[in-house]
Amino acid sequence: MKERKPVAVVAGAGPGNGAALARRFADGGYAVALLARNGAKIAGLAEQIDGAVAYACDVSDPASVGTVFDTITADFGAVDVLLFNAGSGVFKSVEEITAAEFEAAWRVNAYGSLLCSQAVIPAMKARGSGTILFTGATASLRGGKRTAAFAPAKAAQRSLAESMARTLWPAGIHVGLLIVDGVVDLPGTRQAMPDKEDDFFVDPAGVAETAWFLAHQDRRAWSFEVEARPFGERW
Repeated sequence: MKERKPVAVVAGAGPGNGAALARRFADGGYAVALLARNGAKIAGLAEQIDGAVAYACDVSDPASVGTVFDTITADFGAVDVLLFNAGSGVFKSVEEITAAEFEAAWRVNAYGSLLCSQAVIPAMKARGSGTILFTGATASLRGGKRTAAFAPAKAAQRSLAESMARTLWPAGIHVGLLIVDGVVDLPGTRQAMPDKEDDFFVDPAGVAETAWFLAHQDRRAWSFEVEARPFGERW
């Protein structure tokens, strides 16, 4: 009988950190479910990764989340690792943002984190093991002039993660937050900052390696919050 692969879900499997997370966990022997609002946009990534399947999912919609996690469980089995990498937010000041933009950022970053976590917690709790990791940002820790929508949403996600960790660690579920403090290396960020050296940008592969480490820590020495930043980043 073929041995079941452990299952990892990457919610927010776009270019950069999401794609790097998917590749790292697939390389480590996981079956990987890739989630994005538009499943067609990540179909190509799934084709490049052995054992990966792309699914369309709006993480801010309870029905969409419920359906996709039921499907993943039917396709692969219970989820072992949830990597919540979905993020959304406009970069405007408090005088510029609209109420709708503020709510939209919260719905993806905070509410989406809750919905996806609630979808996997029961099975993890039943077997006494599992990992839930959230991708945080500089805005998780402090607000900037132009993060009046994004920072409150990421701060809410961080508080949720901390509450979850205090509740779920005793049940054997490792909840953690990986703060990505810097500009992620993407074609778009390179184009926007053509004068920056390679070392200025956060390497998605390095972020994924840190996530892999967190997901496989000895339970006698778990970490809750870890930061990943370029060596030259001011903080």
